[in-house]
Amino acid sequence: MSPQPSGDPEIPGYERRRVDDDSWLFVRDGVRRRVRRLGPPEQLATIVFEPGLARRRQGRFERGVASFLAAQHTAWLLRELRVDVVLDVGANIGQFAKHARRMGYRGRIVSFEPVPDLVEVLEQAAADDPDWHVVPCALGDEDGTAEINWSPGTLSSLLPASEFGRQWNDSLDQTTTREITIRRLADVWDEVLAGLDTPRPFLKMDTQGFDVETFRGAGDRVGQLYGLQSEVAMVPIYDGMPRFIDQLALYESAGFETTGMFPVNRDRDTLRAIEFDLMMVGPAGLAERLPGPTPATTLPS
Repeated sequence: MSPQPSGDPEIPGYERRRVDDDSWLFVRDGVRRRVRRLGPPEQLATIVFEPGLARRRQGRFERGVASFLAAQHTAWLLRELRVDVVLDVGANIGQFAKHARRMGYRGRIVSFEPVPDLVEVLEQAAADDPDWHVVPCALGDEDGTAEINWSPGTLSSLLPASEFGRQWNDSLDQTTTREITIRRLADVWDEVLAGLDTPRPFLKMDTQGFDVETFRGAGDRVGQLYGLQSEVAMVPIYDGMPRFIDQLALYESAGFETTGMFPVNRDRDTLRAIEFDLMMVGPAGLAERLPGPTPATTLPS
């Protein structure tokens, strides 16, 4: 074998920058990249970005960083709470489930998605994963059928778009309707958790304005949740969509406590944050970690 070159590595035409004691970054001459360490050196966390592009496209840059941090936080929460079943409500085409698998989660996933066009894609995504199950319905606070407003892409809601929502996103003004089935989580709970002796469920909700109804439909089962993720609105993009403060009050009244919040999108014209992903530890998780009585788990009427 040829001997390895000694000293610091060099590549002609590239500028060398040290990231940490074990890593180097090589940047082509004339290309601007900024290296910023996140936290203390022992964390070995570094971000590399082009400063001019980050300024010009602040929203995209921020969403990218926030999305990464949210995914890391969710993976950490699932590990810390030893979750073995994720209830993925508003699954769309399986983005959350795929992220969970990439981040190392190996437990059961039950994805609820009511739009037939999306269910077909979702079932294909789950086909080779024996512990990823698809349930073709929405979850709400009562059983029944309804028409859902669907715009091709990632947005579908049982609520009509608000005036702001239509101005903010043109696709919300170009929807078609699909008839769907709605079930209560409390009514399907035993079915989707069947086979798990001592389930440790985590509820993920991304229902475009229907998270509160989904949560209420769990009834007293909310007391058995180890955690949840809910998309909360600072500026409602649908008529009748609750605001963040009301959702937070509901979840806290049922015994949940916040572990993190991460921005999802922003209105460029007014600079307002529109939605956040809210992560919480649930009553079952807190009961294992807090001394004293089990937190209250009764939903307000």
